[in-house]
Amino acid sequence: MVLRKAGTAAAATGVVLVGFVGLVTFGTYAASGTPQRQGSRAALSAGTVPAAYQGLIQEWGSLCPEISPPMLAAQLYQESGFDPSARSPAKAYGMAQFLESTWATYGVDANKDGKKDIWDPADAIASAATYDCALAREVANVPGDGQANLLAAYNAGPYAVIKYGGVPPYRETQGYVRNISTLARSFTAPTAAVEVSPQAAGAIYFAQNVLGTPYLWGGEGLPSQGGRFDCSGLTQAAYASVGITLPRVANDQWYAGPHPSRDQLRPGDLVFWATDLNDPRSIHHVGIYVGGGYMIDAPHTGAVIRYDKIDTREYIGATRVTSDGAGALPVRGADGNITGGPATEPDQGGGGTPAPTGGPTSASPAARAAAAGRPGQSPAKT
Repeated sequence: MVLRKAGTAAAATGVVLVGFVGLVTFGTYAASGTPQRQGSRAALSAGTVPAAYQGLIQEWGSLCPEISPPMLAAQLYQESGFDPSARSPAKAYGMAQFLESTWATYGVDANKDGKKDIWDPADAIASAATYDCALAREVANVPGDGQANLLAAYNAGPYAVIKYGGVPPYRETQGYVRNISTLARSFTAPTAAVEVSPQAAGAIYFAQNVLGTPYLWGGEGLPSQGGRFDCSGLTQAAYASVGITLPRVANDQWYAGPHPSRDQLRPGDLVFWATDLNDPRSIHHVGIYVGGGYMIDAPHTGAVIRYDKIDTREYIGATRVTSDGAGALPVRGADGNITGGPATEPDQGGGGTPAPTGGPTSASPAARAAAAGRPGQSPAKT
């Protein structure tokens, strides 16, 4: 889907390159702020979780001190993209991707309807938090950060965390801990100014250099495509030009960093539109903010890359792209399933030896979905 055609002020079309580069430079160095650190009771950032699940994640994400609502949201997003009907070839089911054997022990009847339903979002969310907290108790005596140890136990099993006195030296497990911790920042409501991206000016410079290029659905700027782009192809290429790899589709790019409010926008922020403002899974368009209420975007078939206003219908919010945030996101194949990224590789120890698991299950939640991916969002490119 594409952004509804917005009126473009004549003044915007007349803005010269130097003017916007100057604006970006000023915005980049005049703003200040520090990265956010979420606590165990941190609130969810607006628009990052489908509204139908926000209260559940906020409630169950506070079940024990070692977890937080943003961390629980990050796990559910990695596991299923908040899809309650997700299933994998490894026979992991539901929003939290439980094996039936693990569900038998940790399934919770959260909605009190008399059954523990692996497909029910309320039960799945509560059970994911319950499982997290059970792992936290198993590694409670291990020194170090409690949340990091919990995430390591989730991935490699409590035995490995106890054996090594903390996060074990497995590349995949260390990657999982790092990625979920980083991704949780995208789900955390900012409580102070969001740090400005040093790559913003370069991303805008790239976009300005392709102004006037005709739109192409699915376009990534390839020579075979005549150098044309669609909306998320443009933003992906713009940030690739400054060394940041974004996912291909807009609703995954939404999670590539923290979310500044409208009055905190800075040039270089990605700005997004959705058909349902209560559900980020409906995000269908993205552009690059350039200041003054305008963005550069590839709007729709028949249009060219241009300046457009951002204050239009279906605007859901913005993302300040960070290298760490982009690097923590899952990699998807053409069918929408996860195909790569540390969080979905099989558990491995040093030298490729399978990591011991143990603890409450015979396989960690990450291992149960290994080589399976998750049924994801529509593969349609926007």
